[in-house]
Amino acid sequence: METLRIGIISRWKATCGISLHAEMLIKEFIEMGHEVIVFAPKLESANRWWHHISLGEDEPYVVRCYEERTPDGKQGRFDITLPELDYVIVESYQWLPHEDVERALRKSNAFKVAVVHEQRRNEFRYRNPYTFNYIAVFDERFAKEVVSGGNVVVIPYPCHPIVRGNRRFAEDKLRFFTFGRQPVEEYKDYIEALDWLSKSYDFEYLVIRSNHPLPFNRPYLVQRVEKLSLEDIYRFLHKSDIHLIPKGQTDGCVVSSTLYQCLGALIPTVVPNTRHFENLPTIEGYKPAVIYDNVEDLKCKLVRIIEDEDFRKGVVRSAERYVEENRCDKIAKRFLELMKREVSVIARS
Repeated sequence: METLRIGIISRWKATCGISLHAEMLIKEFIEMGHEVIVFAPKLESANRWWHHISLGEDEPYVVRCYEERTPDGKQGRFDITLPELDYVIVESYQWLPHEDVERALRKSNAFKVAVVHEQRRNEFRYRNPYTFNYIAVFDERFAKEVVSGGNVVVIPYPCHPIVRGNRRFAEDKLRFFTFGRQPVEEYKDYIEALDWLSKSYDFEYLVIRSNHPLPFNRPYLVQRVEKLSLEDIYRFLHKSDIHLIPKGQTDGCVVSSTLYQCLGALIPTVVPNTRHFENLPTIEGYKPAVIYDNVEDLKCKLVRIIEDEDFRKGVVRSAERYVEENRCDKIAKRFLELMKREVSVIARS
């Protein structure tokens, strides 16, 4: 395919799955030799949110030019005239000023794709979904629960490529690891289960948060306040034996960008049975992450990961297969192939 000029409308350098999705695609497009422009929210607007701007300076190809919607009903503004582009990808989310974006897209001759991050149908606010050539969803749940109309195509959330560590399981001491800034109550299952586990095992649980420490004091708990780069995250994962991801229940349609960001480290990952993980496939008898239902189930599954090497290896093999099938470079190519599909449809008609 010839060099394309690709625009992406998205959050950028924010601690959320919207930003991560765009950043992974852009990295791949640039490596393919395409020209990119990112249209991101202005910093004042972006910094209002819990998913705040986190790391580094913006690249030269990033233009901060729009205002997000606010929870109190303020519409937000996207009043930019898009330059000449071959392809526009809209990382669509609840607080995007949908009507303004739709108006700008109608004036553009570019090939247009929306990536659905909205969780509910009333958050997907486009008047005419056929403004987009395609609407990309991460799995069929989004097509059934969120999107109304349009040409819908399933393209899974991309995974960070595999980066292998050289640690043997619990080679010096059993080590658990969590990073991020989830609400405190979402850690309680892990603390309760590890309190019980500490009666039989010697281990360390390292928690790195970007805002403030957890209000727990345990002999096994080690806490740091630090903002981690992706390289930092993988460095800590490779020093650990089990990755614990806290997530709360939601009735919305969601996936976990943290899981897809981290599976490539190939260490066992434990997650709660929430909607974030309900669509994970079973591969050769195992899911890519260990899903628990309640604290008692969590205790049993932690012991099984620790004691049952075959189970542990099966989970890691499943994760490896899943990552290889959904690597970010493969997902980026699938977005570009949509253009070929459209050309083929036009040619047949």
